[in-house]
Amino acid sequence: MTVAEMIGSAGVALLLLAFVLNLLGVLARDSPTYHGLNAVGAGVAGYASYLIGFVPFVVLEGTWCLAAVVALLGAVARRP
Repeated sequence: MTVAEMIGSAGVALLLLAFVLNLLGVLARDSPTYHGLNAVGAGVAGYASYLIGFVPFVVLEGTWCLAAVVALLGAVARRP
């Protein structure tokens, strides 16, 4: 397994972890932890896609990361 594959696998694992924890009701879809896992996972997966030169996934994961960061900032701002 290459370094890029290991990095990409870690990013995808974080994305899947957020998804599964949400499905199981452990994380709410508006929780900062959920958005944080999505942001970091997408950023890491996007970086791995950059390393292998796969531009479509760089765009996809970059957009996903940006959306998750915006949602994370909103979730943090709404906290008491």
